[in-house]
Amino acid sequence: MKSRIDGSASGMRGIAIVCLAGLLAACGTSTANNSGTNTASAPGITETSITIGSTQPLTGPAAPGYSEIAPASNAYFVYLNQHGGVFGRKILYEYLDDGYNPTITASQTRKLILETKVFGMFSALGTPTHLAVIDYINSEKVPDVFVSSGCNCWNNVSKYPNTFGFQPDYTIEGKILGQYINQNLSGQKVGYFYQNDEFGLDGVKGLDAQLGASSVSSDRRQNYVPTNTNVGPQIAALQASGAKVVVSFTIPAFTALALLTAAKLGYHPTWVVSNVGSDITTLTGLLKTFSKGAVGGQLLGGMVTDTYLPLVGDSSNAWITLFKGIHDQIIPGLPWDGNVLYGMVQAYTLAQALKAAGRNPTRSSFVKTLEATKLTGGPGLVPFGFASDNHLGYLGVQIAIIAANGTEATNGPVYTSSDSGPITQYSGSASSPPANGIP
Repeated sequence: MKSRIDGSASGMRGIAIVCLAGLLAACGTSTANNSGTNTASAPGITETSITIGSTQPLTGPAAPGYSEIAPASNAYFVYLNQHGGVFGRKILYEYLDDGYNPTITASQTRKLILETKVFGMFSALGTPTHLAVIDYINSEKVPDVFVSSGCNCWNNVSKYPNTFGFQPDYTIEGKILGQYINQNLSGQKVGYFYQNDEFGLDGVKGLDAQLGASSVSSDRRQNYVPTNTNVGPQIAALQASGAKVVVSFTIPAFTALALLTAAKLGYHPTWVVSNVGSDITTLTGLLKTFSKGAVGGQLLGGMVTDTYLPLVGDSSNAWITLFKGIHDQIIPGLPWDGNVLYGMVQAYTLAQALKAAGRNPTRSSFVKTLEATKLTGGPGLVPFGFASDNHLGYLGVQIAIIAANGTEATNGPVYTSSDSGPITQYSGSASSPPANGIP
């Protein structure tokens, strides 16, 4: 599935062709060698364009919410076009639907690399889907940046030297959620509901590191596969186990299914949900759809989650003002939610990285730039882990709690960690956006 995008507010799916007419003088100067003229310095780069590619779940079980991410990235590229760009080159963004199906991901990725000849893969979404192609992408020495998944498998520099994460990995997230449970919900039986692949298993690994694997019995460990929407047996088992706290590493559709199923059973645990499955707007819409309008966002009250970006409702945050303005101007038909914010932050970070790589990067030099440059990641609450021996994305999260009225508020300090290291309170602060919103 693909369609041509002209940068207007309509038709924001498929191929995005965005004219980037050159950086404004106000954007500053890269430390790379930016003098001279543009050359066709790498596959996917010509004198006038850079082509990037992605696979996205525009349809299928992960489409609710996640199908907004690529159009949101494109909206930032349109804004970049309106205010200058990266060394006078266009960015051609082609994202193809894989339906969250690894087999389709494989064929679409090969199409992007062999036929479209992309310079790099950007924001490819999904743990099971990207695991199906990561070996191939790296064998072709194609930059594979800002994977839209928190699997810690992306941080394997010796095996996958061209792959970089973006969001906090699920083990780090699980550890910080587990710490919250220890500090605030101690003494209550804890259960897990998680996707049965590296997404869920990495989260469980982090939870077990804090809660102790032996403290969560097998009947309180329930998993699902995204091709089976009947989660009744798993939720009933958690209820029967006496779990008063349920930690959920789920995509949004399965968060909503779990909440509805529990409500029908009269089961009301404290839900602790991974950031990737807790977007308020997406869940409210899914709950209304699945219940035929009988239930909405009221089931979200009291949910514990986390964030590594400012909250979308924080109108006092300059980054939120910037990205909300882009949303309202370019993609007003999409909801303003965490998925849209995520896509815009990824696009901003890519623009920052391309600028840092200099006028005529190669694939190899671009990878080296990511390892050597301290990218701010725009509004990120924590730093990236990028280094020559580390391709982790954001290194931590802050707990957030959803109120019964559908608002969300952060709770407590920002924390960072690693897969095996301690949890540390982070004392740094997020960056401020450039005056014109261009890195």
